[in-house]
Amino acid sequence: MERREFLKKSALTAAGSIVMPHILPSGRLFAQTGVPMAGHVVYVLFAGGVRQQEAVLQRYLDDSQNVNIPGNIMYNMFNGQAPAAKIVYGTNVPGEPDGSAPISGILGSTIQSQGTTFAEVRATTAGHYSGLNTLLTGNTGVTQGLKQKPVFPTIFEYARRHAGYKATDCWFVGNGIGNSTPLLDFSEHPGYGAQYGGNFLCPEVAFGDDGVEHLSNAKIYHPDEELDPMYKMKYFLDNAFRSNGGIPVPNIGNTEEEKQEIKQFISDMFVKRASGNVTMPPIADNGDLRNIGWACEVMQRFKPKITVVNLGAVDGCHADFTGYLRSLHRADHGVGFLWNYIQTQIPEMANDTVMIVTPEHGRNQMPNPILDENDWFAYDHSDANSMRVFTQMVGPGVQGNLTVGSETNQIGTTMDNVLTIGEILGFKSDIQTAGLMSGSALSLFDRI
Repeated sequence: MERREFLKKSALTAAGSIVMPHILPSGRLFAQTGVPMAGHVVYVLFAGGVRQQEAVLQRYLDDSQNVNIPGNIMYNMFNGQAPAAKIVYGTNVPGEPDGSAPISGILGSTIQSQGTTFAEVRATTAGHYSGLNTLLTGNTGVTQGLKQKPVFPTIFEYARRHAGYKATDCWFVGNGIGNSTPLLDFSEHPGYGAQYGGNFLCPEVAFGDDGVEHLSNAKIYHPDEELDPMYKMKYFLDNAFRSNGGIPVPNIGNTEEEKQEIKQFISDMFVKRASGNVTMPPIADNGDLRNIGWACEVMQRFKPKITVVNLGAVDGCHADFTGYLRSLHRADHGVGFLWNYIQTQIPEMANDTVMIVTPEHGRNQMPNPILDENDWFAYDHSDANSMRVFTQMVGPGVQGNLTVGSETNQIGTTMDNVLTIGEILGFKSDIQTAGLMSGSALSLFDRI
């Protein structure tokens, strides 16, 4: 579909709605400048470093281990036949080699068929934190180190400042509290910052064993008789927020009503956890899949405008190529579950949500010397091949069954997604006017 036709259809979809002015958190009267294509965006940071060869190019083992076995192990996301031999990426079956049972596909048709795939996108960096930073800010910021807030505004801040979203409209569901992940919910930019941030939740910590022990019953300790549990609580909270450098967690502007909603959500999640009723994908045997399950719970409760979900298990590729294949297969399983859950279990978001999926960077062309259980070589991320990734998007206004670019025709960058989200939600021009995006960034719709 040509862009002109696409925009026309998008405008027709929104016809009948009246664009009303918003009172922004800053107090400025503001008329939304764009026509939203959808009411929600789910942004999957397919993080950890994904090689193009095993992902969109579907070269299973024949471009990594000198074994001539191609095949697609991400069949919720991409079209293509599964490998015919040496299946190690599935689940275990008694009496069979580990990983020999592939996980069944969830979607009736792939994300590639339902949406648009940018098959060869340029990453801006080969580092995890700077890569995630780019995905969330639309700028490089590659010189800033760990333990530092983004220099440029994040998509949460753009959304809340320019579209007037409340705090519970924006969520970052993190997969851990290390490697500066919790710092990505807002920037240190003086024009934006904490007051426009997103709510950060790390379910594996908040609802893990420590969370159950210290948070689940909102315990009150006696200062004279229960010092030990008080210190344990302090240690847990210090640990939980250690990535903030010990600085008190700033107020991101949740209203008292929102705070009560969050408190009730946390309480309800502990009840669901205790009863074993937390939403999870059919296979949930790693942290990425559990994080996606918890993200579904967040969306079910709050119906956020923007939900960012971070994955990262594929980073094990540094020393375990077999484990990397298993994590890649499971990340695809999680994305399939996530998209199906939105369409079938959250009526307020079904057919009104665009999902975007992008790795923060790729992995090397050549392996390192480490061999795993199958005597397969491992891969780091530092060379030119690490700058090659893909992007997929699907939902209202996104053309189906469209592939843009190829292995020999790189189109798009990881900086493009912030403007793309702005275009989907109707505030792209406000982001551009702010002038803090990279000059090289474009909306992916403008790349088509």
